[in-house]
Amino acid sequence: MKYSSGGLHLTEQFEGCRLKAYQDSKGVWTIGYGHTQYVTPGLTCTQEQADTWLMEDIAWAETEVNRLVHVPLTQNEFDALVDFTFNCGAGNFAHSTLLVLLNHNDHVKAASEFQKWDRCGGVALPGLLKRRKAEAAMFLLNSTVKLS
Repeated sequence: MKYSSGGLHLTEQFEGCRLKAYQDSKGVWTIGYGHTQYVTPGLTCTQEQADTWLMEDIAWAETEVNRLVHVPLTQNEFDALVDFTFNCGAGNFAHSTLLVLLNHNDHVKAASEFQKWDRCGGVALPGLLKRRKAEAAMFLLNSTVKLS
C-alpha cells in the first residue's frame, strides 16, 4: 500500500517543518519534518530539501508497515500506522502489542493501543497523546466502532 494525501497531511500537521536543526523532546537532532538521519547542530535546509527528506522517510515507514502487517488494511488504517511508524520507529512498531493485535485481526483492540505510546523518555507528553488520538481516529475512520 501507499501513503495517501490524508496521511501525509497528518504527518505534516504533527511534525511541523523547521529548516534549522533542533533537538526534539528526546534530545535527537532533527530537521525538516522530523528527519533525523545525519543531522548535526547548526544544519540548515531548504523547503525543497525538507520535502524530499519527508518523502524518503515516509517511503521507509510505508515499507516497514507493509513488511510487518500481515492482514488486510483500509487506507485509513494504513495511513495511521505509517504515521505511527514514522514517529515511533519500526522497532517500536515491530515489538508492539498494537501490531500483535492487528496481525490477529483484532483491529478494534489494536486501535486502543495507540494512546499507550504517549511518552518520551518515560514522560507523558500532551502533544504525543494528541497525535496518538489523531492516529487512532484515522485508524477507525469509516468504522462503525469508536474508542471511548
